[in-house]
Amino acid sequence: MSDIETTDERAWAAVLRRDKSFDGRFVTGVLSTGIYCRPSCAARHPDRKNVRFFAAGAQARAAGLRACKRCSPDDVSRDEAAVLAAIDEIKSSGGRPLLSELAAHVGYSPTHFQRVFKRATGLSPAAYARALREERARDALSEGGRVTDTVYDAGFETASRFYDSMQGRLGMSASAWRDGGRGAVIRWAAVPTSLGPMLVAATEKGLCRLSFAEGEAELAARFPNAELRAGDAKFSALLQQVIGAVERPGTANNIPLDVKGTAFQEAVWAELRKIPPGETRSYAQIAAAVGKPKAVRAAGSANGANCVAVLIPCHRVVRSDGSLGGYAYGTDIKRALLDRENTAD
Repeated sequence: MSDIETTDERAWAAVLRRDKSFDGRFVTGVLSTGIYCRPSCAARHPDRKNVRFFAAGAQARAAGLRACKRCSPDDVSRDEAAVLAAIDEIKSSGGRPLLSELAAHVGYSPTHFQRVFKRATGLSPAAYARALREERARDALSEGGRVTDTVYDAGFETASRFYDSMQGRLGMSASAWRDGGRGAVIRWAAVPTSLGPMLVAATEKGLCRLSFAEGEAELAARFPNAELRAGDAKFSALLQQVIGAVERPGTANNIPLDVKGTAFQEAVWAELRKIPPGETRSYAQIAAAVGKPKAVRAAGSANGANCVAVLIPCHRVVRSDGSLGGYAYGTDIKRALLDRENTAD
């Protein structure tokens, strides 16, 4: 397939959830019907045993399959093509292209293209460019690059802009997160709370794990390539802040975090942090807030991928009918968190 990280298992999962973000990365060949489709095709799902994945339509046709007339897998919509062209322009420019320039480049009005781009990626073009620069900077620094070189190579005009943007956000690079925390030192402690045993772990830049009913074994499984150390005096101060945030809702705003995910996940997490204590949102509302109203299931998955319970308040997301829905640490803890937020002064 065209993306070396898109295994057959991931591809089939994308097909089952009809994930449009995978359109163009591969096509789904259905051997029993002799057709191939986009991953997001609305047709009834075939049996897995009859499915084979191809990098593109040409390979599927060479295997004797024909294009699905329902989803037209060989056609790239104008909006999709425009977003891909804009992303290429952002990456190649190395700087901060203006919205008007990007829109002109793809033949859209700025206002309309802003909506198109955010609907496709979950971020505005400016936010996408900023996230790209920050990721380049984090990765360069994690590989031992000089700060001065990193600032300009990542696309920042001045050092002050770099430090303003990266304040509180340097820590594990995106590649370190993908590689089990390689090169990172993580301090940790397991402490009792009124909600049960709580694991707290942090890099030198911020909290990277907050969970319930977990300990060193679970932390080591999540970050197998990091150096785990017992919390020191500096960590103890952070630990007390975290305990206070759990016991007294609404006191977590200034606790630094060191978490990373996909652009969509980070957009969802940002929306979660906007939910005031004592209020809830539905998965559909979160999906709409990040500009992808049809991605309700993906929003739920991003919610579940949150590594920092309470501080990124995934417990404030419920089903559209008002019922609690799931929670990684059990509905009793979710209900307790919501109850104490509802009764807090």
